[in-house]
This record gives sequence, C-alpha cells and structure tokens, in this order.
Amino acid sequence: MKASAGLDLFKTPLVLKIAGFTLITLTFFYLGKHWSSNGDQQVLFFSSSPGTSVGVSPNYGKSFNVTALIAQNQTDTVSEPEPTQVPVPPASTSPASDSAAVEQPPPPPAKELDRTFGIIDGDGKMSDDFEVGEVDPEVVENWGNETEIDSGAGEGSRAKVKRFELCPESMREYIPCLDNVEAIKKLKSTEKGERFERHCPEKEKELNCLVPPPKGYRQPLPWPRSRDEVWFSNVPHTRLVDDKGGQNWITKAKDKFRFPGGGTQFIHGADQYLDQISKMVPDIAFGNYTRVVLDVGCGVASFGAYLLSRDVVPLSIAPKDVHENQIQFALERGVPAMVAAFATHRLLYPSQAFEIIHCSRCRINWTRDDGILLLEVNRMMRAGGYFAWAAQPVYKHEQALEEQWEEMLNLTTRLCWELVKKEGYIAIWQKPKNNNCYLSRDEGVSPPLCDQDDDPDKVWYADLKPCITRIPENGYGANVTAWPARLHTPPDRLQSIQMDAYISRKELFKAESKYWSEIISGYVRAWHWKQLKLRNVLDMKAGFGGFAAALIDHGFNSWVMNVVPVSGPNTLPVIYDRGLLGVMHDWCEPFDTYPRTYDLLHASGLFSVERKRCNMSTIMLEMDRILRPGGRAYIRDTLDVMEELQEIANAMGWHSALHDTSEGPHASYRILVCDKRLLRS
Repeated sequence: MKASAGLDLFKTPLVLKIAGFTLITLTFFYLGKHWSSNGDQQVLFFSSSPGTSVGVSPNYGKSFNVTALIAQNQTDTVSEPEPTQVPVPPASTSPASDSAAVEQPPPPPAKELDRTFGIIDGDGKMSDDFEVGEVDPEVVENWGNETEIDSGAGEGSRAKVKRFELCPESMREYIPCLDNVEAIKKLKSTEKGERFERHCPEKEKELNCLVPPPKGYRQPLPWPRSRDEVWFSNVPHTRLVDDKGGQNWITKAKDKFRFPGGGTQFIHGADQYLDQISKMVPDIAFGNYTRVVLDVGCGVASFGAYLLSRDVVPLSIAPKDVHENQIQFALERGVPAMVAAFATHRLLYPSQAFEIIHCSRCRINWTRDDGILLLEVNRMMRAGGYFAWAAQPVYKHEQALEEQWEEMLNLTTRLCWELVKKEGYIAIWQKPKNNNCYLSRDEGVSPPLCDQDDDPDKVWYADLKPCITRIPENGYGANVTAWPARLHTPPDRLQSIQMDAYISRKELFKAESKYWSEIISGYVRAWHWKQLKLRNVLDMKAGFGGFAAALIDHGFNSWVMNVVPVSGPNTLPVIYDRGLLGVMHDWCEPFDTYPRTYDLLHASGLFSVERKRCNMSTIMLEMDRILRPGGRAYIRDTLDVMEELQEIANAMGWHSALHDTSEGPHASYRILVCDKRLLRS
C-alpha cells in the first residue's frame, strides 16, 4: 500500500507541473548556449572559450569623446569643449585574459565623429557600405506647402496671424473692385460705362481690415417679412426715397423702410404687372417653363421679389451708379441680386441661362454700337426664351422715342427675334430655337454669326463680341425639363463640360446630389439647421449645384448663389439648366456684392485648391466682408489647412469650432464652423 501511495504522489498535478517547468527551463538553457556559440564572440551571452564565462563588448578598452556626442544635439553657436578621455581599466582587471594588455588605438577626433554615417548590418555592426539615393524634388517642394502653426521663432515657421483691426467708418459700404477710385481715374474712356466694371486693387492695397457695420445695425428681418420692410439702420440711405418715393418704390416709416411693391413702369404693383405679362404670353408659364429670370436695372427688386412667390428664381442686377444702394436694398430684402453692368465685358453668367430677360426703364441704350449690348442679352437668353421691354419708346408717340422704337425693331429683326406681343407699355420678343433663321439671312447682314470656335461660356474678363452666339445644333440648352423635375434631371449640357471624368457624368451628377442630400440631413439633425434664419446663401465652390438642390429638397426658405471658381471646370451651364442661380468668380479677387450680403457661406474643398494660387487670409477677409453679423460660415476641407483657417478666423473675431465629419475622427476632412458675432468691439 505504501509503494502504491508513493506512485500516486508522482501522478499528482503539482508534481507534474514542477517536472514540466524544469524540463522547459533546461531546454531553453541548452538552446541559448548552443545558438550563442555561433555568433560573434563580442556579443555573446556565454562563451565556449576556455577560461571565460562572459563575452566582451566590442567597445572594450576604447575611449570616447562623450562631450562631442552630446554637442551634436546642441546649437552650433556653443564652442566645443576639450575632449574628455574615459580611462581604460588596467589589464589585470580584464576578464578576457591575464596576459599583457594590447595597445588600443587613440580615439577619433570629435570632428571626425560628427562626419560619421553608416547603416546597421545583419550582425548589428555599423557599416558604411551603402548607397545614397537621389532627392525627390516633389517631396522637397511639398515640405514648404505644409501648414504650420508658429510655436516659436524657429527658421521656416509660419508667422502667427495677428488680430485684424476694423476698417474706417467710410468703408462700411466698400466693394473693393468697384470702388477703386485710383484705377477709375486712370481709365482712358468712361463713355461706355467702363467705370462701373471691375477694377480690383493691386496686391499691396488689398483689403486688410474688417469692414464695420453701420451704427445701430440689427439682425435682418426674416423672410417673407423682409420682402415688405427692412431696418433703416441696416441700409441708412434715403436718396431713393427722395428720388423714387412718388413711383411707389420705397417709403420710410419710423425705423424701417417699406416697399409697396411698385416700380417706375408698374406703379400699381409688381403682382398686377406679372399677371399682365402672363396674359400677354401664356407660354411663359411662370414656375413651369420659366424658372430663371434676369431683371436688368432692377431698382429695389420688387419685380424679382414678387416672382419668388410664383416659384421663379430671379436675379436682379444693376450697376453701382447714382442710385448706388439699389442692390443693397434688394439683398437686405432677401431677393437674389448682384452688382453688374452692361458695358464692355461679358456678364459673368453662361450662355442660355435665363428663360426671360426683363428690362423696365433700365436706362440702357440697346441699339448702340450696332446692338452689341443686345447681343449680350441674346447670348445669355435661352433658345426660345423671351425679352420683355417696358420703356417709353414702346408706348409714347414722340418723334425721338418713335425713332428709338424703329431702331429697336430693326435690330431685333436682324437678330431673328419675333415680336410676340406689344401691349400698353410692354413689348415681348422671343428668341429662335435654332440657327435656321440666321443661316437664311441675306449675305452681309450684320451682326454676323460668331465663329464656330467661339466659346459663349468663357466670361471671366471676356470682352463683348459684336456677333450672334450660335445655338448648338444638338439642341443642348434649349431642351430643358419643366420645373421642378429639372432640378434632378441630368441636363444635356452636362456632356459638354470640360472636366476629367472616369465614370459616367450622369452618375457623377446623381452622386453629388445624393451626397449633399445626406450631408444636409445630418446638419439638420446635428446642428438644427431648420432653426437657423437662412435666407441669402453663398456656395463658394458649387460643382453641379448639389448643395443648393439639397436645401430646396429639405424645404429651406432660402436662395443660393452658386459660385463656380475659375480654377476648376465651368459647370455654370449645368447649374442654370437645373433651375438654379450661379456666377463665375476668382476667389483670389473680391466678389461683386455689398458688405453684409449673406447669412451663410459654404466652402467645401475650396481652400485646399485656392491656397496654391493666393493667400488664404485674403479669401477669409473677403468672406468676413460679405457675411452678415450674426451669420455663419461652414468650411469643409482637408486637415492640412484647418489649423491656419481657424487661426485666421479667430484673428477676425469669429467664434470657431472644429468638428469631425460623419466619417469619424480618422477621416482626412474636417468641418470648421464659424460664427460672426453681431457686435464687435
């Protein structure tokens, strides 16, 4: 029984574990000794050589300039100290041998150590047998393009952005490219309206301060209330009241301006005037066929204000002339408007953009220079579109006015326009839907057709051309779908856009619309956009207009000016074919609008592109100029521009916050949300 008990003891789990652990330990001990015997004796754990038990370091017996090694991490301005020698142990203390000590070579000079470079080989030794590759110039170039925040005075660091100061009070209505007095004085001629065109300041005279609001500025009244009244303190100018009060344009009542809805040619109200146009030409069909309208010489934009209620998006334009604040009144009311003039350059809108172009006492001589200004109207008017003219020559029977009417009839006939209806003080012409009439004219009739290679959508600083813009033979631009279906129908002119596309353009169009619809849905949920008072919106890099379309789909009571930068493909024709508004612009220059125009500025992927062409602070200062106090900017861009943008925003007095996109914290994009404070000190 005792023998059996002894055997059972050896079978217990504790004894088995101890035996197993001992076996594993002996195995590793043996393998370690075996492997170490095959390497360099100077890096051994154990040595098989007789008389030794521990391997020798390869640095044994050598002296080093320790101070020189430390000095490599210090600035070169500190003088190098004398080398400090590390004493060599006596030979008798060496564990390697009891024989006489071998003479060691002297240590290398400190300067030589500083020049030593190498690479670790497979045995852990330093080797100088390696090849230096060539420098990649693209990588070196990109080093200088990185956005850095200044953390000291080190060489190459970006200067810290200082807080921007307020501009003088005299600049509160400042439009840089239209108020350049020095450039206007140098013009050789102003008889054709050259002084109302763009003349931007030179680089050293660019805006470098914050345009202040007028004293007593208040948050604008919300739409639709703003259609009928605005705060006097926001646009404190009474000249239009004095000049046009008797024509039912505008009146002043206590602390507000009121807009009765009249105009010089429709003193009984814009609604009645629009009803008359609809009865004259039923095919105009506001809100169905007619979606986008240009109102030339708009006054305070009552014509456009009342078109909005008919599901039409108007664009009201006028120069900054003697009635210089008419566009400012339009924008304060919440009506789409821009400062623009018919002079010597093309307007910044594409060909076949507008279903109707309207001029009511717009004070433009359409027949001058063989009708070159009406040719510009013809370029922008959609094939089959209408030109509505309400002016004294239409209805007054005075000799000078009758001669003007005959000149207009003669010119429009040569343009192949058909006089559809003349009633009261309104005349309406229709543009042909194809080139047949132009090609059947007698030889030598002016104006001629433009050359085949003329690009009617090239508008940035493009001179007016004394020729008739050809209508595309394939019908592109003429055959648009009725509203509202056209908002999401890929238009024909999508195929004519000059762009790099590796998949179907229709698929790109639909993908952009879906993308922005999802983004806006997220903004509504996360940031409660429906609670924001958004009326005037600017999309600074609009693409196909997907952002604006998403706002319409989500029921926002706002309008969007879609900007197509000159640095990218010209998608303006697609934007207008969708029934939206847009304009060409170069963000390295100021925008043609008054200060305090927009409630929301949206910039997606803009700065990562434009920073290669101009200073980001230049664009941000222009954004501050055109953003209303209390307004908001959403900047969606890559990480490498965000720190600098946030620093500039803070320097402008904006309240800014950086957020992740829906893709999460590891995405390459971020969203910078900025609020421009209502009050500034």
